Amino acid sequence: MNNDFNHDHDHGHIHDHECGHTHNHTHEHTHEHTHGEPLEEIACSKDEKTLDILLAHWVDHNKSHEESFIEWVEKSKAMNKMETSKFIEKAVEYMKKADEMLIEAKKHM
Repeated sequence: MNNDFNHDHDHGHIHDHECGHTHNHTHEHTHEHTHGEPLEEIACSKDEKTLDILLAHWVDHNKSHEESFIEWVEKSKAMNKMETSKFIEKAVEYMKKADEMLIEAKKHM
């Protein structure tokens, strides 16, 4: 088996990537390399890992805001700002729904 990675080769093809893009390239080049994972696929993998982390982070972040919102629901009620408290409570409901969607998105990673 020849382990000499310094060689010439011609590329003239179209190829797809998991990230959803296609490109065509034709060129001849000489360089030393191993035929491993293309850079686009490495970038996709990095983005997938980042998104997976972000989905969990966003849920945790929302929960910290939710705690503050609930605190201010009570404070607004104590100030006799009932309409204000109702809207903050509604925001908490929407935030919980958003968390459900983010959790569901994470399941599909």
